[in-house]
This record gives sequence, C-alpha cells and structure tokens, in this order.
Amino acid sequence: MFSIKIKTAVTALMFMTTAVLSGQASAQMAGKNVILVHGLQPSQLMRETVTSAEVTSDGENYWADFWGQYADDRLDWSSKSRLSDDTAQRAYDKVIEWAASGFCSAGCVLVTHSTGDLVTRYLLDQQEVWTAAAGYAPLNILAVFDFAGAGGGSELADVAIDTIGSSSLLSAAVRAALSAWLGFTPTTENLGVLTDLRPANARQIAISPNDVPRLRFVGGGNEYLGVTGGFLPGTDDGVVALHSSCGATTDDGVDSCVSYRALDGKQTSVSAPAALWYNHYPVLMGSDTHHGGTIGTQDGVTLSYVNNNLDVGVSVALSTQTTTSGWWLWKSTYNTVTGSADYTMSEVLFNAVN
Repeated sequence: MFSIKIKTAVTALMFMTTAVLSGQASAQMAGKNVILVHGLQPSQLMRETVTSAEVTSDGENYWADFWGQYADDRLDWSSKSRLSDDTAQRAYDKVIEWAASGFCSAGCVLVTHSTGDLVTRYLLDQQEVWTAAAGYAPLNILAVFDFAGAGGGSELADVAIDTIGSSSLLSAAVRAALSAWLGFTPTTENLGVLTDLRPANARQIAISPNDVPRLRFVGGGNEYLGVTGGFLPGTDDGVVALHSSCGATTDDGVDSCVSYRALDGKQTSVSAPAALWYNHYPVLMGSDTHHGGTIGTQDGVTLSYVNNNLDVGVSVALSTQTTTSGWWLWKSTYNTVTGSADYTMSEVLFNAVN
C-alpha cells in the first residue's frame, strides 16, 4: 500500500532547492502567488515510463499558451500515476515546500485545468494534515480558479476502460472518440489516472467541504468535431460534461451552470444542476469555448457569466452588458461580458482580477 514519505520541518528545508520557478515568488496575480495544476496528458499514458524530468517539462509545456508566463510555481504530476500514488507524494512534497518557505504567507491562488481540479481537491483535503504533521501552519490558499474542471470525472474514462480487451469489436463511434481524446486505445497497462477519472470514482475522492472557494470557468464548445459528445451527458466541452465543470453534486446531464441563463448568455429556462458542491461558484461560461480553449488561444466567443463580482481574497470584477436581439414575441435578452469576444477566456479572467 502506498504511503507518503513524511518530511519534518528540518528535512523539508533541505529539499527546497529548485521547485519555485523563478527562485523567488513574483506574485503576478493581484499581488498573490500563482500555482498551476495541469490536467490529463494522454501522451504520458502511452510511454513505458515517465521520468521526473519529463513530468517537469510536460508540465511546463502544458501551460505555454497563456498561464505559464504568470506562474510562480506549478504542481506537476504524471498521468501514469493513480491519484493516491506518486501524484499524492508530489502534492505532499510541494505543500511542505511551500509551507516551509512561506510561499503562501500573503495568500496563493491556484489555477487548474481539467483533471487538475481533482488533483487540487485532494491537495486541499490533505494539506492541513500534512503541514501540521511537519510542524507548519496550513497554506493560505485564497481561491482556486478551475478551468474545464474534471472534479466530477469524465464519462470518456468509462468508455476507455470499459472497452479494454474488446478492441476488435469497437464501434466506429467509440474508436473515433478514443482516438480524438487519447490518441490510442487503452490497455490495462496504461490506465494511470483514467481510473480516478471515472465519474463514480472521481465523485468519491476528497469530497469533504473546505473553506477554499472554487471558481468555475466552463465551456460548451466542440474540440473534436463532435465525436466525443455522444458519450457525455448534457452539454460538454469535448472532454467533460457541464455536471463536472460547473461543480454539480450529481452527474446528471445539464446544459448550463444555472437554470436562468444559457451558456451564450440568453435569459431563458435551461436545465442546470440541482445543487453545486459547497463553495463552488461558476463565473464564466462560453457556449463555443472548448476544453483546451478555456486555457488556450481560443477567442471570438462572447462569454456569459454567473457571478460577475466576487471577492475571495482577490477581487474578480467583470464588466457586463445586457443586449437584446429579435423583435416583439421573438425578442431575446442576453447577459454577457463586455468585449469578451476579443479575448480568450483565460485573458478575460486575468484582466478581471488585475
């Protein structure tokens, strides 16, 4: 059974040498240190081994489009690992390093993408236990910004695992979905974190409430020409359904994070989660924003919002507008973020904070 290698306050200091990206914090989001936690990296699953150097370089490359330039540090992890194995050790090591250095003394903000949502939930669940055992105060994590969060799992993981051993019998639709998402057909030897991503499993990991706000940024766009959508309930971003990215307490198919506004901002009645996990707050929604586009270079999408003015230790203030289209009985009202089509979703958030 896996066990975390515990570090005391003294030994933790001995291990703190190169992990903070710039040698010292640069505090580039509203004066707070930014920590990035990436998502699933399918290419790692296909390798026989993933070295520590590859975990680091892959983690850096994951954020190259935007967030990497604003990172004060990252939690890099291997997709070949189950969450409770090497990933847990890496999370522990980082937490003790940050606690020993006072990295989060003035407050930290975590930015996650996809499965990074689930990894971070585990970290938040354990960090007070880890720091207390090592003789430190808990990390002062102000908030987590979750882009396309997979904390509720992805039904694509079910598809991938349930088809193991039957590759010759796979339908064209299943082959297309797996090829688009993973680039290969999984075997029992290369599942890694996919097992944790099954919704039934993901929704049992570190689900105790905590006091760190989770701000959600979601999309309903199509990253893979629609080939994965048939396996995801309700509206999805090509990899995760809205029940996961919005932070819903159940895995029902829904079409928005709230029942009164569609992803494109239209004021209308729409299916939405009956309840969200404690301290989860949807902020931005993009009807055409796809999974990678939430942290990538995708612009041209007019974003809608749920919460446009939040203060979670850092202030998130969005400039919003109300517009109409159509006439008389066919008139529709839209609540959107002003000028958002000129920016990526990540840029809209960054500008709203800074």
